[in-house]
Amino acid sequence: MKLTTITQVTLDGVTQGNGGASEEDRRNGFERGGWAKGAGDDETRAFITRTYQRAGAYLFGRRTYELFAGSWGSIDRMRSHPVGVALNAAPKYVASTTLTAPGWADTTVLSGDLAAAVADLKARPGGELQVHGSGTLTRWLLERGLVDEMILLVVPVVLGQGARLFPDAGPDLALDLVESRADSKGVTIQVYRPAGRPQYAMA
Repeated sequence: MKLTTITQVTLDGVTQGNGGASEEDRRNGFERGGWAKGAGDDETRAFITRTYQRAGAYLFGRRTYELFAGSWGSIDRMRSHPVGVALNAAPKYVASTTLTAPGWADTTVLSGDLAAAVADLKARPGGELQVHGSGTLTRWLLERGLVDEMILLVVPVVLGQGARLFPDAGPDLALDLVESRADSKGVTIQVYRPAGRPQYAMA
C-alpha cells in the first residue's frame, strides 16, 4: 500500500484544532480552534471525500483516532456520510502505547515496533494506507522515510499559536510537487512526494 498523509494546515503551519473548540483542541492553552470550519468550496469537499473513498486502510495517532471514533465512528448522521461509510468499511490501525480497548470496529492497535508494523502494512496489497490529521505521527513517519505522498490542504489563515506540522528545528526534506490547485475560497491543495534531502548552495 502507498502511505499517504492528508493534513489541514494554516499558512503558518498550525494543524491543531482545525475542526472545533473541544477540550482536546485547547491543550497547551490553544484558544483558536475551528479555523478550518467552512473553509474550502464544494470541489475541495468532493476531493476530500474521494480521497477517503480510495483508502484501503487508515492509520491514526491516538488523539485523532479518538476524535474520529467519537464522530465518524459513532454519530449516525456522520456514519452515513460518504466519508463515514469509507472509514467504517476499512481496517483502521492506531499507533498507541496506551490504548488497550479500542471501541471502533475493525481497529488494530500497533503498540510494538511501529516502524516494522508500518512497513508490514505497506507491503500488503490494497491501495492506500492513509493518515488523516495525526500531526505527531505524520512527523514521525516523514522522519523515517515511510511517507510516499503528502497532501496538504492549506487554509488561508495565520493563527500565531498552536501545534505546527513541522517543528522549528527538525530534519530537512525535499519535496516534489505532484499537483497543486486553489479553490474559490482560497484553500490550496498541494500534493507532494518526498525526494530525499534538499540541496543547499555552497559557500
